[in-house]
Amino acid sequence: MEKNITILGSTGSIGTQTLEVIGELESSGEHDFNVVALACGTNLKLLGEQAEKFDPDLVCVKDEKTKEKASNYLPNSTSALSGARGLQEVATLEETDLLVNALVGFIGLEPTLAGVRAGKKLLLANKESLVVGGELVGKAMDEGPGSSILPIDSEHNAIFQALQAGHIEEVERLIITASGGPFRETPIEEIPDATPDEALDHPNWDMGSRITCDSATMVNKGLEVIEAHWLFGLPYDKIDAVIHPQSFVHSLVEYKDGSIIAEMGDPDMKVPIQYTLTYPERYPNDYHKSTLAQIGRLDFRELETDRYPAFEVVVKSGKMGGNRPAAVNGADEALIELFLDEKIRFGDISTGLELILDEVQAIDEPTLQDLRDTDQWARDRVKGLYDEGTIGITGGEKL
Repeated sequence: MEKNITILGSTGSIGTQTLEVIGELESSGEHDFNVVALACGTNLKLLGEQAEKFDPDLVCVKDEKTKEKASNYLPNSTSALSGARGLQEVATLEETDLLVNALVGFIGLEPTLAGVRAGKKLLLANKESLVVGGELVGKAMDEGPGSSILPIDSEHNAIFQALQAGHIEEVERLIITASGGPFRETPIEEIPDATPDEALDHPNWDMGSRITCDSATMVNKGLEVIEAHWLFGLPYDKIDAVIHPQSFVHSLVEYKDGSIIAEMGDPDMKVPIQYTLTYPERYPNDYHKSTLAQIGRLDFRELETDRYPAFEVVVKSGKMGGNRPAAVNGADEALIELFLDEKIRFGDISTGLELILDEVQAIDEPTLQDLRDTDQWARDRVKGLYDEGTIGITGGEKL
């Protein structure tokens, strides 16, 4: 049966891999997809190539200026929209069966809300939707009968799969695995003065600068704990994170009888993408598959909070709730930018996050506009902390 699909963030890593998986499933004869809409920022060349191949009815781009250029890249059969209003339109198209949200950043929250209110089956890779707006998304799902969320991110997809072994009320805890990043073996006293090159030198894979820095601070795992809380409806004291250097076990679920169910495999995002596209069925593919003998050993150890102090700050913001995760998330992006520009120390990232969490004007039941305002306040306040010399080098000199 043909499935109509809309992909937000089609030119990013998850978006491009989703289209690759769709092409592979179609060429194998296993599935039939119809791409009805794509959305991206400003990468018109790649968007044009995707539109030529998949022939969507609609695309949405960042703004009107980008839209004016889009006709030079798009086939005549494809119409263009722009901005937040365009995103809302493509996220709620009546004919869409599967809505993939692979947008990066706060911009992904509003189309998530629109999609679930419209009753869409949402395949979610935009972390801000739940980290920043988890409570709003939950309320929106109540307004959208038939809506559902399938997580694409490997850790949450792994938990979703492991939860098929039992009932949610039988779960003792969720266990999210973390590679440990580039500083998992570094003497703790040396970490605060690590350089950007050292922070970006991930031992397992090559990723974008923010996610690599978040892996170094373990902010990414804190954010994943918040996501898991909203996705699976479990309290924070039932969600743990452990260091697993091999990155072969993607996450685990421990049940009350002591059974621990793990989802394992090579770290290839195409696997969880394919699973969400074809759920509840599974189909063969040609992706690389390591054997347990090839892996050889699987190591696990506790996540040391003195090695990764930012992790605790992020989880604390989730437990406190309201607009606090929005403040921490926005601040993290601003702090990483300063760090990569060599204006603050690596250790200032966790310090800055803690200061932001302490200073944010708390709103326990924020509106979407409250969250936008909090995000902007956090970014501005990080700049203020730097200008004051509270973090970084007084006077703004590079390290």
